[in-house]
Amino acid sequence: MFLRLLLLFTIVPVCELALLIEVGQRLGVVPTIALVLGTGALGAALARREGTQALHRLRTNMSQGKFPGEEIFDGVLILAGGLLLLTPGLLTDLLGFSVLVPFGRRLIKGYLKAAIAQRLRPGSVDTHYTVH
Repeated sequence: MFLRLLLLFTIVPVCELALLIEVGQRLGVVPTIALVLGTGALGAALARREGTQALHRLRTNMSQGKFPGEEIFDGVLILAGGLLLLTPGLLTDLLGFSVLVPFGRRLIKGYLKAAIAQRLRPGSVDTHYTVH
């Protein structure tokens, strides 16, 4: 797990930087900065709208006595998408937007649910512990 996180926190920023340099060389510095700031502003507005809708659905289900599992999952994904959009870069913006758009969120949610179900199927949980 440590190795994955180390790679994530080193490779992603290096790729983002390389992409920003390439885009900056092709478009120019000012358009590139405008693109990054514009995607951040648009993403913040989209995250706010989607988050408000998810919160409304959550409250509705809770008032009807239903467990708001889907809405909680949506809320976590919307939060993650918003955080990705706060990170300067084009790759993280693309991933953040894909999570904030309902169609993309449904696809990602389906993939995550399948991955979680795979890990939680009976007899597949690995535990590691030390007795002192």
